[in-house]
Amino acid sequence: MWDRWAGVIEDRPEVLRLIDLALAEDRAFDDVTADALLARDVSGRGTIRAKDHGILAGMRVALKVFHRVGGVVRTEVLMTDGQPLKPGDAIIKLSGSASSILRGERTALNFLQRMSGIATETSRLVEAVAGYKARIVDTRKTAPGLRRLDKHAVRVGGGFNHRMGLADGVLIKDNHISVMRRKGKSLAAIIRMAAANAPHTLKIEVEVDSLAQVEEALSGGAHIIMLDDMSTDEMREAVELVGGRALVEASGGVTYESVAAVAATGVDLISVGALTHSVKALDINLDLVT
Repeated sequence: MWDRWAGVIEDRPEVLRLIDLALAEDRAFDDVTADALLARDVSGRGTIRAKDHGILAGMRVALKVFHRVGGVVRTEVLMTDGQPLKPGDAIIKLSGSASSILRGERTALNFLQRMSGIATETSRLVEAVAGYKARIVDTRKTAPGLRRLDKHAVRVGGGFNHRMGLADGVLIKDNHISVMRRKGKSLAAIIRMAAANAPHTLKIEVEVDSLAQVEEALSGGAHIIMLDDMSTDEMREAVELVGGRALVEASGGVTYESVAAVAATGVDLISVGALTHSVKALDINLDLVT
């Protein structure tokens, strides 16, 4: 499902701006070490390799970093996003200006390691729920500025995306409900109000934390009901109560150890914020020789 973005993600204007910001943050064009030691005509050969098992993501973004650095850097792609990695696997070969390769090294690896870490953890969860109908989805708990890349990595790992931003769907959460209840609105009335005032093309999702709220959400006409921090027994009851009249999403503290039990309750979606807010970067490095 992710391959429809292949060859596109790294050319999006917001991603190009992000790469340029990252290079500027690293002061890649003021590399005093490279300037002190390497003439611009010194050439080098490098290989980006995996040092751990995982799923590759961000390869084209890493390539774009070296293109943005400038200088003469030739690249040879050996693996593509979505492929499994093992220690020692060569991902990209680089040749050309040694100083240009070194100027882009850290920025390229930062993107590649983070995105591959996200794809790897997503893949683990997707495999854990194989055989159930539940989809693994991400959240908006991403690193500021990195959302497009974080969510792309989730797709590479076999997961699916929740809202990219606040404009992508109506999600009535506990704080919305709290404010509106103080105005005398029932949950069903809140949902109907959102449906009346939001664009008709958008689905209405509501966060609930009890079976009573599930019933209210159904009476209000919610399209998606998010079960927040419920036990698996409560989730199973909620799924039976909904009876296919809305999609059911499980959310809150889902881990690799618990995800299969959550999927077994019959929910349609399992959202996991840890995919992007608690990323363990995959170990990938670059070795350069002249």
